[in-house]
Amino acid sequence: MRRYGETIKNDIYYKTRISVYGIITVGSNILLTEQDGDEIQLPGGGVDSGEYKSHALIREAREETGWKIIPTRHLGTYQRYAFMPEYDMWAHKVCHIYHCQGIYPVTKPTEIGHIPFISAPETALKLIPNEGEKAFIRKFFKI
Repeated sequence: MRRYGETIKNDIYYKTRISVYGIITVGSNILLTEQDGDEIQLPGGGVDSGEYKSHALIREAREETGWKIIPTRHLGTYQRYAFMPEYDMWAHKVCHIYHCQGIYPVTKPTEIGHIPFISAPETALKLIPNEGEKAFIRKFFKI
């Protein structure tokens, strides 16, 4: 599995965290979320214990964007090692990427600090800092 991002620090204990993220298409565009006014990302997040990855993605997308989505296929997996300030922990993130169809918005985001927006894929590549997410967007949209 390919790794993106920071190099592994040997003196740090990393907790493994299984995560799911969606390349959610709305027409020929992609649904993104801005978190806390400073980071643009694919909607998604951690998989809870006993939860199916597809159910976690549907839940996370609804919390962060307010959209109803349908996961259509698993695109791949990558890993990254990062500090997660919201949990005050270092994580070995195993990130599963899915293609999803954005159906329609049903509510405002329930997760505080998230603002959903729709972007052209080329613009998304300029806005998203996460190299793993960008690699999957490039491959999916053949950019």
